[in-house]
Formats: sequence, C-alpha cells, structure tokens
Amino acid sequence: MSFDARAALAAAVLFGGALALPGLVGNGAVTASGVDAASESLVPQSVLEAALVEERAREAGLFIPAPESQPRLPEQDSSAPRASLAALVEQHGMTQTSDREHECLAGAVYFESRSESLEGQLAVAEVILNRASSGRFASSVCGVVFQPGQFSFVRGGGFPPIARSGRQWRNAVAIATIAQQDLAASGVGSALFFHARHVSPGWKLRRIAAVGNHIFYR
Repeated sequence: MSFDARAALAAAVLFGGALALPGLVGNGAVTASGVDAASESLVPQSVLEAALVEERAREAGLFIPAPESQPRLPEQDSSAPRASLAALVEQHGMTQTSDREHECLAGAVYFESRSESLEGQLAVAEVILNRASSGRFASSVCGVVFQPGQFSFVRGGGFPPIARSGRQWRNAVAIATIAQQDLAASGVGSALFFHARHVSPGWKLRRIAAVGNHIFYR
C-alpha cells in the first residue's frame, strides 16, 4: 500500500469515519482479495492500492456505498457518425494527386461528375473502384478508366485538359482520396454500372440506387 493510501485510511479511522476516502465510493468495486497473483500484473498499481484501502475501510466499517444515482462517465459510442462528406472534402482537397491511380480516379470523377453533388461524385468513384476489384474489368483504376468504349470523356487514351487550379478539380482529387481510403459511404454498394438519368439503355441489370445525375446497377 502506498504512503498516500495508508495516510488516507489512518485519517479516516482517527476521525471516526467522518471522511469519504478516495476509492471508497462505488458499486461492485474491485477488492484486493479478488486479485490473484496470476492476474496481478494485469491490474494497474493505482487500482490495487485503491482496492487495499477499500478493503481495510470495510473492515473498519468505513465503506460508503455509492447511491444509485451516481453519475457515470459517458461511454464511447462506436456507432457515432463519421465526419460529413463536405468536411472530408475540405480536409483532403488539393491540386496534386499522389500517384497514377489517384490521378486516374480523380480525372474520371472530374470529367464524369464534376457538376454533380459530392455524393454523386463519390458514387461514380466507388463504381470505378468496384470494377477494378471485381475481376470482370481491368485490375487497376487506370485500366478501368481507359478501357476502350467505357467512358465517353476519354480521348486518344487519355484525359482532355484539366483546369487544375479550379475548385472542381480540388473536389475531384478529394473525392478520389475519400473513395480510395473508404472514408465515407457512397450509397451504391457493389454497383458496377451507371448511366445518366436522361438516357434509357434498357439494361437487364439489377438497379441498386439513383444518386445525383446517375442511376447505378449491378
């Protein structure tokens, strides 16, 4: 028992139990007799000392049970929502991409959906990532984006010029980062295909969602 713990117990006994000792208030508190040698090394020293003080106080008739209304510290909520998409875009917005895959994804988001909401842009990015991991398309983001006949904005195997100093490009770079790092949900799940709302290709596919200007399918 530490010097502070012994002093606290002695003071309580001396003054006839008029003081509430540190570590003596609580329901179902740990006691020293409940900690065996095998588990002792797993218990913090401060907990052991408080348990010893509590046990001696019980013997001296000084233990004070906590009232049922004793306030408790709030538990961490594991279901707390993640940061908003707009906040994430502000955090990750930049003009430079980190590598070729990031560049290809940001370029596809920029040309396919830059005039849409952030949610619509994220949904487009998610489809491209889904394709790259599906085994049904190219195995890389760039391979998916530049696969012949897939995206109408591709010209000669590359992108048209990009206004890299503008806000829309910064947003596209941020959305690509968010999608690659899975920082926000897109709402399109495992979708592999999409088309603009103003066309009706007659696909015999399962419709998954409609986000922004696109309808998504699997």
